[in-house]
Amino acid sequence: MTTKLDIAPSSDRELVLARIIDAPRQNVYRCWTEPKLVTQWFAPKPWTTPRAEMDVRAGGSSMVVMAGPDGAEFENPGLYLEVVPGEKLVFTDAFTKAWEPSERPFMTVVLTMEDEGSGKTRYIARVKHWTAEGREQHEKMGFHEGWGQCTDQLEELAKSL
Repeated sequence: MTTKLDIAPSSDRELVLARIIDAPRQNVYRCWTEPKLVTQWFAPKPWTTPRAEMDVRAGGSSMVVMAGPDGAEFENPGLYLEVVPGEKLVFTDAFTKAWEPSERPFMTVVLTMEDEGSGKTRYIARVKHWTAEGREQHEKMGFHEGWGQCTDQLEELAKSL
């Protein structure tokens, strides 16, 4: 089980999820960047991730499709802004493929991974929203519970690689 870290948001528009994951950093990074792995952990159960397409490079696009228990699918297009292999991913839904602006930008994620002791990863997800209202909406949607559950699923998969 992941260990929670207490890291404060840097503004009223940010949500933070910080954990020590009991798996090597390279495995955690693979779980975020290999589509066949993303589909195994990305959505909080009983939701699923039937498809993931990723061009993991600055300016590369991604499409992660989540499906609810009723089978309804929700597309999550985005664009990578910064990629430091094994250490950092910055991505946003403000743009879709080829720097095309999205209809409703919601967030930018800054995800960092650092070695923490033997075979563990210090994992911090900073989710930055355009407005404080957007952050509040995301929090009410269950950010901490949903992202926390997904992080537990991520850890389980990363440990098995």
